[in-house]
Amino acid sequence: MLAQISPNEIRNPDLKALETQYFAQLKSMNQAIAKLHFPFPFYLSRYVGLEPSKQAESDSRGLEFVKFQDRTVLKVTGNYSAAYNTEKLTRNERGVRTFRDIILPCLQVITQTIPPDGNFDSVGFEIAYHAREHDKAFDYEGKETMVMVFDLKDAFLMSQTTNDQSKQDILNRSMIYIGGEDYGLNLLERDPTVIDTQSRSKSKKIDSSSSAGASTSMSRLSHTNPNLIPPGNPALTDSSPSPRAKPDLSQAKPAATPEDVEKLEAKYHSQLITLGSDGKAKFQFVDYDPPAFVVINKQMALQMTLRNTLRFDPERSSIYKRAAQTFDLFLAPKMKDILDEVPDDAAIDFYNFSVVNALPFTSNGKERSEALEYLCPKNLARQFVNSEITNQELIDKSQVLVNGVRIALNLQLVE
Repeated sequence: MLAQISPNEIRNPDLKALETQYFAQLKSMNQAIAKLHFPFPFYLSRYVGLEPSKQAESDSRGLEFVKFQDRTVLKVTGNYSAAYNTEKLTRNERGVRTFRDIILPCLQVITQTIPPDGNFDSVGFEIAYHAREHDKAFDYEGKETMVMVFDLKDAFLMSQTTNDQSKQDILNRSMIYIGGEDYGLNLLERDPTVIDTQSRSKSKKIDSSSSAGASTSMSRLSHTNPNLIPPGNPALTDSSPSPRAKPDLSQAKPAATPEDVEKLEAKYHSQLITLGSDGKAKFQFVDYDPPAFVVINKQMALQMTLRNTLRFDPERSSIYKRAAQTFDLFLAPKMKDILDEVPDDAAIDFYNFSVVNALPFTSNGKERSEALEYLCPKNLARQFVNSEITNQELIDKSQVLVNGVRIALNLQLVE
């Protein structure tokens, strides 16, 4: 089966033209998403609500251009095999898990493949997952479907920001439906937000030949390029967007570049050598990946890779529990001593602590491992080691990834 819908299958001339224009990118995105690692199996599909046994062999051409209300949308459709327990997770929490586990990784692939000045309006997702209910008399597993539609500019903003409050502001002005109902997904609380449907973005596509279109055309995205906007910038937290508003970038920090990495590597070469040597002796730093400056999401980070001394049985622990225990019992106790040896004046945004967990050997004797990453903002990591904030406060403002896939982590909940 082809990896993507052929333009010849599309009757609408506008959508057919878009499918033809972006055909190569759509095939590339389909293949890239299929290679991502998710907490549970996820399959792109033309249809949602399929039974798990049929998902792997279903029509996997889940990327296409569609008309939705007054927009032209690049739509991502798929089935997620997660079965959430409704007694432990509210509808909002189930939606947040799906947003973090599926939509954000897919959005990264999309925004790395398509141009920010694409001649369509929005990026949308239609994701089906399972909700399991338990009663004294029966167990019932039903399906929920979540739909999200982001303005194209907001799709790029969402893929770049690491700040949950900024993500929430984007969600507040995007179209979100769960079970066919308008929904106020809340990343910051257990329960949903009360939505104001009037304030959510319902803008129509503007004629690019008009004067208004000239001032707001996505081809002018260089004025609002998300690569230039760091987390916390007011341009990301304005919850009342105007089609003609332009963010103030006078205080924006330029995107980090490989040249910036070279300058930092040269300036702090001797400190990095010492940090690597001491790290191997005292902190379980690995031999093959010494501390180094790297660019992550256009921002500068100091990356350090450690080998965990804890041992886990994946059959008896979840990725969430392993991530929580790895942080609380292995990384956190070492973090203050590590940061005492890190150059404090280095112009970086994050510390990227990458921890390798050794897992039991497979039945045929092959070694297994998993990689956990804790991408912690520099200032908050310093506050944490100085006992100014809690471990959960640091995790809430950090990114936690397991084998490259971001997860939400509540340290107490999974213990």
